[in-house]
Amino acid sequence: MDESMIARQEAYIEKTDVWSKLSAPVPTGAISWRQDGKVTSRDGKYFARFVAYIEANTVRERLDAVVPGEWDLTLELMPTLVADDGDGAQCSFKARLQILGVIREDIGTGRDYKQASTDAFKRAAVRFGVGNELYDYEQNWVEMDGDGKYARPVEDPQAAYVRRHGRPGAIAPAETTVSGAAVKQAPASTLTDMELVSCPKCGGRMWDNRLTKRNPKAPDYKCQNRSCDGVIWPPKPTVTVTDGGAKEQRDVPSIDSALIGSEEELPF
Repeated sequence: MDESMIARQEAYIEKTDVWSKLSAPVPTGAISWRQDGKVTSRDGKYFARFVAYIEANTVRERLDAVVPGEWDLTLELMPTLVADDGDGAQCSFKARLQILGVIREDIGTGRDYKQASTDAFKRAAVRFGVGNELYDYEQNWVEMDGDGKYARPVEDPQAAYVRRHGRPGAIAPAETTVSGAAVKQAPASTLTDMELVSCPKCGGRMWDNRLTKRNPKAPDYKCQNRSCDGVIWPPKPTVTVTDGGAKEQRDVPSIDSALIGSEEELPF
C-alpha cells in the first residue's frame, strides 16, 4: 500500500471518528424541558406536553471540543413568517454550518432575531448528529397545577419521563399495525399513556397532536423528524351495510405521507 493510499485511509478513519464524537449523546445535565402547547384537561386533571431541548451553548461546546477551529456558521435572514395560530409574525433565519468542509443547512424561527438564529443553528447542528437522540424521546405529558397562564408542572418533567418511560430513548411496548402504521399499544385511560405511532414514511417517531390541535381537520400525527413530511390524518368514517339493511360505521385511519402538517413540532 503506497503512502497516498495510507494517508487517505487515515483521513477517512479520522473523519469518521469526528462524526461519531459529534453525534455522541448529550450529557443528561445539559438537557432541559419546555412546555409545548397549551394545557389540556382530562378526567378532572390538567396536563401539558413537554419536549426536551438543549441550549445553543451546548452545541457550541460540542463543536469546540470535537472540531476546534474547524467549524464555521453563517446566518442568513429570511422573510418574516406569519403564524397560522394567530401568535403574530415569526422571524426566520437560515443557518449554514460547515464542519471539515462538509456543509449542512437548516431554517429556524422565533419571536425575535436571537431566538430564530439560535434555533437555526441548533437545527443545522442536528444534521451533523448533535442532539439527534432527542428525537427518540417518547411523548412526555406532565400533570399541571391548573390551566391558567401561570400553571406549573406538579412534577419535574425529567422525573416524570424517567418514571414513565425509564431512561430517555428506552424501548416502548410491543407494536401492532393499523393501516400500515405501527402503533405501540398503551392503556387509553390516561393522557400520559397515549399510544405511540411510527411514521408511515420513515418509520420514526411521530408527534401526537390529537389533543392540542385547534383545527379538527389538521393531521392527528406528524413526524418528529423535520426532514420527513409524514403525517397521519384524522379517521374517516366508513359505512358498511349489513344483510338486514342496518348501517354500521367504523373509523379507518387515513394516512398521507406526502402531505406536510401545518404545526411545527420539534424537540428544540
